[in-house]
Parts: sequence; structure tokens; C-alpha cells
Amino acid sequence: MTDKITKAEFEVMDVLWSESPLAASEIAERLAKNVSWSQRTVKTLLSRLVEKGAINHEPDGRRFLYRPILQRETYAQNMTSRLADKLFGGRAAPLVAHLAEGRGLTESDIKELEALIKDLKRDGR
Repeated sequence: MTDKITKAEFEVMDVLWSESPLAASEIAERLAKNVSWSQRTVKTLLSRLVEKGAINHEPDGRRFLYRPILQRETYAQNMTSRLADKLFGGRAAPLVAHLAEGRGLTESDIKELEALIKDLKRDGR
């Protein structure tokens, strides 16, 4: 499912991950800061996301309220795995090195990575 989410659909998901449940009009309102889509376009994207199983909807009077089924963390994990598989032979180290070279690592990032490595070693991975 996650590899089928388009960039436009991701924008809708991002709104719903930040706040939900929301009606289509509320989603369109929040998206208006970044894109100039009509409410009809937003409804089309919502329909596609419902079909893909990424969100669900429930009636609320004459409208529907939408909420994510797919969690941001799950999406991020799946996309990261796909990227690592596609570009780095499934290896994490080259992926992290690439990110570090491109964006740099803060002292806080380094500490978090060190803690993660310690946890992974302790868990026997």
C-alpha cells in the first residue's frame, strides 16, 4: 500500500497525521497554505486513500470525517526500507552515511544513533 501513495496523497496524509478526524473541507483549508487545490481535488485524493486502505471515514451528519489507518511511523519505515533496498542493497550503514554527508549530523543526532546502536547490540541484532 505505502508504495502506491502519490506525492499529492502524501500531502493529505500529512494533514491527517497531524490532526484527525477532519472533514474534507477542513483538510482543504489546511492544505491551502501549501497548495491551491479545490475541495473537489481533495475529495478525489481522499477517495483514493480510502480505496488504498490508508485512511477510513465515518459519517458525521451530511459530511464524512477522515482519519488515518496507516501510521506515519509505518509509512516512514516502509519507505526507508524501500530506499535502502533500491539504492543501498538493503544496508542501513550506507543509507545513514549518505544522509550524514548530505545533511550533516548534529551532536544530538550522533547521540541518538549511538544509543540506537547500543540498544540494537543489547537486543542481539
